[in-house]
Amino acid sequence: MNPHSDTLTTGDGRSALRMERRLAHPPAKVWSAITDPAHLGQWFPSEVTVELRPGGAMTFAMPGVSDIAMTGTVTDAEEPRLFAFTWGEDHLRWEITPDGDGSLLVLVHTFGDRFGGASFASGWHLCLTALSQLLDGDSPHVERDTGELHEAYLEQFDLGRGVVEDTAEGPRVRFERQLVRSTETVWAALTSGDEPAAGAPAPTGFTSRQAPAGPVTEVAAPTVLAYRWHPEGTVRWELGQGTGHGPRLVLTQTGPPGFDAAAALDAWHERIEQLAAQLMTG
Repeated sequence: MNPHSDTLTTGDGRSALRMERRLAHPPAKVWSAITDPAHLGQWFPSEVTVELRPGGAMTFAMPGVSDIAMTGTVTDAEEPRLFAFTWGEDHLRWEITPDGDGSLLVLVHTFGDRFGGASFASGWHLCLTALSQLLDGDSPHVERDTGELHEAYLEQFDLGRGVVEDTAEGPRVRFERQLVRSTETVWAALTSGDEPAAGAPAPTGFTSRQAPAGPVTEVAAPTVLAYRWHPEGTVRWELGQGTGHGPRLVLTQTGPPGFDAAAALDAWHERIEQLAAQLMTG
């Protein structure tokens, strides 16, 4: 299953992840595997109950992860061709078409969090691998992604790029990137044992070649650090809630009127990718 056959498109604030797999089994067998809760529970990322009709209710429970079950609604149920439903604010569409002596299964997952796309893709990649194993008569067993698959999808979908935003105070460089290790591990990589303190210079790990160390103006270990790199410019790192693999990094840099935001964008891309590589090998 090659991640390079999968795509992510974005428009109107929503993203659509499309994943296509050929399965060596007829549509009726695939239909049963993706709609029967007894089969779903062996490869789907949660336990499911479903009223298999348009408008039918669904629940999604993850024992040991959350005591609160999420809910959804069946939007399409056309045996053995189409099964689609909402899951919270997301929508999942599973379409099965005959393909020789087997089937072509296409999943389209529509969601609002574009920067979670690599997490969703790597998760579904493993789920679809488990589904294939189940259909082949094997007991599904898939090793958890240690980050390599996530990072391959992130690169393929170009989710590591930042933007320059126009604000009333001038240009602002902004990056949002999903990371693949714990918040504490990321913080340790950034500080290298040099715990930041208000008023002291920011540790080197929080700087770039376009944003030298300056006095720390805000620190809340292990999630927030801000410093002044210029009398009229700040850098702020925040490690917030992510999508399964680790924290979501949001980094911003502001500067004096006319500061070279394009050069800052390049410098931060280089620095964040260095951090991501360090997390993978550390």
